[in-house]
Amino acid sequence: MQDSIRLPGDDAIADRTLLDFRGHRLFLRSGGQGGHLLLIHGFPTSGLDWMRLWPALACDHRLHAIDMLGFGRSDKPVDFAYSIAASADQWEALARHVGIDEAIVLAHDYGDTVAQELLARQIEGRLPFRIRAVAFLNGGLFPEAHHALAIQKLLLGPLGPLIARLSSHRRFASSMRRICALPPDEAELREHWNLLMRAGGKRVIPKLLRYIPERKANRERWVGALRSANIPLCLIDGIADPVSGVDIVSCWRKELPGKVVIELDGIGHYPQIEAPERVLAAFRDFAAGPWNA
Repeated sequence: MQDSIRLPGDDAIADRTLLDFRGHRLFLRSGGQGGHLLLIHGFPTSGLDWMRLWPALACDHRLHAIDMLGFGRSDKPVDFAYSIAASADQWEALARHVGIDEAIVLAHDYGDTVAQELLARQIEGRLPFRIRAVAFLNGGLFPEAHHALAIQKLLLGPLGPLIARLSSHRRFASSMRRICALPPDEAELREHWNLLMRAGGKRVIPKLLRYIPERKANRERWVGALRSANIPLCLIDGIADPVSGVDIVSCWRKELPGKVVIELDGIGHYPQIEAPERVLAAFRDFAAGPWNA
């Protein structure tokens, strides 16, 4: 399997495979050498988000980037019960498949919440591997500070399936340009759209968006996991993001005093695409801490 456009990380990916998960296919990119690093993507994109970071990260880490069910090149079953818990289960399945004992996590957007659920399971003593540290990019870590787009709210409503059927590349690109200070070019936006639409993607978009009310319903569990994690945590946040920018940073400082936060001026919702060099430098500074000696 190949992606239809070439991005900087493509040549560094040693392995593209399909992983079975409850009878459905998960698309997995792996590569690099060193300790395991899980790259958990956000909504509505895929593991392709990490390609600009891939070559440099692969020098020091064994990388794993799943397209979670409903996203990218993975299956998009209409009858699947999409949830944050189910997405966390997919990362557990990967860990068992690969034989991961411990890993660092780099997460974004929807992936932030998946990482919070994994942390909650670790605190409960039921995660099959050990998370050593987590670096979060822009996402709704604190639901009260997350500002969903109007289109997301509409897709969550009773007309969601109809609105999804009427969605278009033009509207998708417009939303991406609104939330990114330095948005991808047209070719890359088209690739993200094509991956979102493949395998009947329009049918599952409203189901995937249920993660937004899930965050509110599970706030104590998932914010509590951050407070109780007892491992290094870091927030790398593009503060020009209208969805999860300055307000998320403010909540982080209030809820997690002393935990690392790095603000990226002039960067929006997709720091790993908009400013990969700055994200890489911030992540490497974090990973160079005494906890990773």
